[in-house]
Amino acid sequence: MNPSFETFSQGEEIITGQVVDTNAAWLSQQAVALGFTVTRHTAVGDKLEDLIQLLLDIANRADCCICTGGLGPTSDDLTAEAVAKAFNLPLVFDEIAFSQIEQFFGNRNRAMPECNRKQAMLPQGAIRLDNRTGTAPGFALHLGRCWFAFVPGVPPEMRTMFLDHIQAMLSNQFTLQPSRLITIKTIGMGESDLQERINRIAIPAKVQLGFRAEIGEVQTKLLFPNDYPQAQQESLTNEIAHAIGDAVYAIEGLKRQSHDQQTVDLISVIDQLMITQGHTLAVVETISQGLLAAKLVGVSWLLSANYEQSLEKLTQRLEISNNLDDMMAAAKAIADAVQKSTDADMVLIQLASAGYYSNPHNIDSITVTNALFVKGKAYYTVRILTGDIKRKQQQAALSALDLLRRYLQGKDLI
Repeated sequence: MNPSFETFSQGEEIITGQVVDTNAAWLSQQAVALGFTVTRHTAVGDKLEDLIQLLLDIANRADCCICTGGLGPTSDDLTAEAVAKAFNLPLVFDEIAFSQIEQFFGNRNRAMPECNRKQAMLPQGAIRLDNRTGTAPGFALHLGRCWFAFVPGVPPEMRTMFLDHIQAMLSNQFTLQPSRLITIKTIGMGESDLQERINRIAIPAKVQLGFRAEIGEVQTKLLFPNDYPQAQQESLTNEIAHAIGDAVYAIEGLKRQSHDQQTVDLISVIDQLMITQGHTLAVVETISQGLLAAKLVGVSWLLSANYEQSLEKLTQRLEISNNLDDMMAAAKAIADAVQKSTDADMVLIQLASAGYYSNPHNIDSITVTNALFVKGKAYYTVRILTGDIKRKQQQAALSALDLLRRYLQGKDLI
């Protein structure tokens, strides 16, 4: 059985919602990858009594806990004091920690404020965790049942300290058997539709199935225990991906090679396909209002087009008709002109239903037709967009990218 893991975040800014606790999410991802079972995230404000009680609770129920925040020089930074009082451990001045804090200020030609001396006071018996990016040293120690690590709440400092020190310490402290997470990434299909498509597939009890939904994308997650045969992992993953169909744009974590462990997103998939197949692209947007091009910033194959002139012509011709044939004829004329001016071998044009152009903010739903012209041949998809204008903008850009992805991956198109 995997050891249990918790995160404990301190700070009024966390519990009042002024700051989003990204530390807990990042640490949990690292813990799962190492082989822990994440059981709880807890956050409390800057109240000494609450901190003490939570530390005592965690010490009795968890195998491992990483605590973030409360190690600064100000009066509301109470973590070290809370540990000392909860477990009757006096705070001891650490000369090495103090010299590192002094050096931090010296490197910046600044005098160290006296209040920073507080950061060198660590609980007796704690292992100091050096901080090479800030002033607050962390510390680690075993309390009750639980092995604790205390790190700064500033995300870059926390992550650096975890990678510098804690990751190796966890491997030494615990016998870990990491699970394997495989993520099937889809675009243009909702959670309920995904569930319906895979309902007939028997998911073994040992395999944890989950979904994560974002605008335009849903991830189907399969968490396999360490001892689950690799061939069976791949077989089940492929069976589920086949049942989902053309909405799948990538499968992350299926191969064990290190390069496959990198995060895969829609843009990186399209970028690799465009480069491999040697295409160049020009785009003309309406509903997405430049967001499509913004998502493609930095790619080598996106060529500029005369968007304003093209959009003006498109608006004039489409405002009078919702007929698909008329829309495609207008789009083809513009695509031909754009192709000549840019030498792009692909042109992607976004078409909105009549009425949108004159009053885009007061339409409940919009029909968007994305048309891709390649060597004189047109491919298109039609989608209905709902929500506020920003949501429609996001959906329009993603639906255009999905059309491009489907063409490049050889999926079904009209």
